[in-house]
Amino acid sequence: MNKLDLIKKIKSLDGITQDERAYLINLINTKKKYGLVWEDKPEDVEELLRENLPVLKEISDKAITSSAKYPNHILIECDNLHALTVLTYTHEGKVDVMYFDPPYNTGSTDWKYNNDYVIKEDSFKHSKWLSFMNKRLTIAKRLLSSRGVLICTIDENEHATLGLLLQELFSEYEITLVTIIHNPSGIQGKNFSYNNEFAYFVYPKGERAISLESRSIDQADIRGFMNGAKGNTKNYLRETGYNCFYPIIIKDNKIIKIGDVTPKENSPGSPNIDIGDGCIEVYPIDSDNVERKWLFSRNSVDDILNELSVKYNAKRKIFEIIRTKTNINYKTVWTDSKYNAKTYGTQLIKDIVGVDFPFPKSLYAVKECIKAAIHPKNAIILDIFAGSGTTLHATLLLNEEDGGSRQCILATNNENNICEEVTYERCKRVIQGYEDSKGQLVQGMLNNNLRYYRNEFVSRNSSIKNKKELTKRATELLCIKEDCYNEITKNVINGIQNWIKFFSNEGGLYFCVIFDDMKIEDSIQIIKKFIDLNKPIDPIKVYVFSNGQYPYTEDFEEVLEHVILCALPDAIYKAYQNVLPKKKRQIIPELEDSNVQSELLSNEDLFSQTN
Repeated sequence: MNKLDLIKKIKSLDGITQDERAYLINLINTKKKYGLVWEDKPEDVEELLRENLPVLKEISDKAITSSAKYPNHILIECDNLHALTVLTYTHEGKVDVMYFDPPYNTGSTDWKYNNDYVIKEDSFKHSKWLSFMNKRLTIAKRLLSSRGVLICTIDENEHATLGLLLQELFSEYEITLVTIIHNPSGIQGKNFSYNNEFAYFVYPKGERAISLESRSIDQADIRGFMNGAKGNTKNYLRETGYNCFYPIIIKDNKIIKIGDVTPKENSPGSPNIDIGDGCIEVYPIDSDNVERKWLFSRNSVDDILNELSVKYNAKRKIFEIIRTKTNINYKTVWTDSKYNAKTYGTQLIKDIVGVDFPFPKSLYAVKECIKAAIHPKNAIILDIFAGSGTTLHATLLLNEEDGGSRQCILATNNENNICEEVTYERCKRVIQGYEDSKGQLVQGMLNNNLRYYRNEFVSRNSSIKNKKELTKRATELLCIKEDCYNEITKNVINGIQNWIKFFSNEGGLYFCVIFDDMKIEDSIQIIKKFIDLNKPIDPIKVYVFSNGQYPYTEDFEEVLEHVILCALPDAIYKAYQNVLPKKKRQIIPELEDSNVQSELLSNEDLFSQTN
């Protein structure tokens, strides 16, 4: 049966919806010859979003706040698809590092899809996993900063599938697969004992996005600085790179100077030339007296001068130059006892929280993954498969090491009370300190704040009532977006009214929310007095309720240079419309005298009308 006949057959099928019919026709029409094609059925958590918009509600009694000047780490208790949707408003283009440890789809009832465990015998288990991951990675990509790095761990069950999916979604990125030996004793299989897992690193092309690995001196890469040795090809000869042939001047076994490039016509004739006053010129000349090259040109050798040292070759009776590298490119196979998931995962969690947690990552493997990605010390790190909270723990350790202020955002559901009893408890204890299983006190990392949120929903219905409700319940989203959590509850002039709220942070940033568009004039007067009183360096971000896109710019003309205006809930709608599933179509009954049948607004129409 040819393609046209297949399409005709599909069009004539009874008992399927228009969406299902369109999906089947799309499968027939696909021109893909290589890659992934799978059945992409909506999840129950996705269906919730067809009629509802997610928002967040802070659980204030779980907050751990030491000081406004410390990083505000976020723990969100909800399905990660809902969390990602929320974050498209608060963090689009802002996340520097993503560390994801998704379900490995082993078939051993360790992962649910639409509230059912995906068993090993399920013929659609790979399709379900791909559908699940594709939705989340597609949204996650929107959150990555321009230099952001995604790290996604996986085992042998889906590592090939994940690789193809990443190539499709991140085709403009570099993708490298790293093997991590996380279980030295291995897990016995029928034919092999599995002792490793994998980590995909997805990073921008054309620039260094992965840092250099720091090694101790006893693990350093030590080798001669001369490029090539006896018997090597002509590619390493002096004539192939004259700017790499120059003297390195030593005295008392130390490098004191780098000489200029030696003119082509000059030949030292020996690897060591005594130039008097105890100084010796060292050249890249091998034991056959063949002139070769140094590894670095003269104009770049200064950058690695601290890695060079002098060694005496007793056999040749000459001085040589040695390069000792403690900072080197990461290898694609990681082997270190600190990556042991049993010792630094399972046992560590039991020591902290007192529970057995299945298949946690080694704290130090996660820390090394995050550290490998080049990012600023105030980076935002995201983990939507938070599990036991290892990623936050690793972030805290990195901040302790280098004085950074990285912020970590975690998301996990609360199935079997995992979020409250494991994720939150671990995060709380490593911040506040805890007593381990041996009764020893482990000091906390107190210079951190932790805020706990649960998701709630607001109807997608575009009535004025729902718009006002969304604006009212968006306050927590705005606090997260602006990283301002200190509500200013009292104004010394005339008190803060219930239609306007102000927030600040330690850095002197302010934002306010105006909930009532009938109070614009009164709000402007309060903002003027607030500006006079606080004298903010940067403009105040003013979120104002509006039935459309217009934030009442003309009304704010007298304070416009001191504020940045944003219309709510329009800004939230615009962020969400790019990731939300379409609303279910509702058919309007036919009129008796008409053959015309109309459909209600699609999702895009809903947002455009709202705007």
